[in-house]
Amino acid sequence: MNNAIVKLINELNSSKIDQHRKELLFPLREYLTHKIKQKKEVNLNFICTHNSRRSQLSQVWAKVIADFYGLDINTFSGGIEITACNERTIHSFKRLGFSINQARGENPHYELKYKSDKDPIILFSKIYDETPNPNNNFAAVMTCTHANKNCPFIPGAEKRISLPFEDPKAFDDTSEEAEQYDKRSLQIATEMKYVFNKLLS
Repeated sequence: MNNAIVKLINELNSSKIDQHRKELLFPLREYLTHKIKQKKEVNLNFICTHNSRRSQLSQVWAKVIADFYGLDINTFSGGIEITACNERTIHSFKRLGFSINQARGENPHYELKYKSDKDPIILFSKIYDETPNPNNNFAAVMTCTHANKNCPFIPGAEKRISLPFEDPKAFDDTSEEAEQYDKRSLQIATEMKYVFNKLLS
């Protein structure tokens, strides 16, 4: 894992997460603990409406921080509409130390690298059940209230977890844009650190 990402993860302070958020995170910790103790494959599919911001941030940080703790899990993301992985999301990843290729097109596929011996994470907008996402034996982690409300049933999901994050889209094209995208990214990273740290203790 590249030094900038390792340093960032080490500096994340999960003790600052408030009790309400810990309660929201508990079902995810519980699901992961059960699957790992049973030595079963773990698949997490993070879902929001457009699969452009919060679900992409969650997919990446869950994978990277699980790997940081030596846990082998599979992470995915999807939406209920196809748009594109927002360029502001990509710019935030770059600011925080990830290596990402330039990609073009209406729905570009970005390759995000965080470790030399790991395959890149491919980021693009897709429907939640579209390839390469799993169609069974996964937890559907709903990262926005809109998708949670408008998609009440996720076929194939063995667990549904509501874990909403505020949308940084509210700050698009403002002077706070970069700060707020990084803030949301770091919040998600911090909460994933809380989830995965000492998972089986």
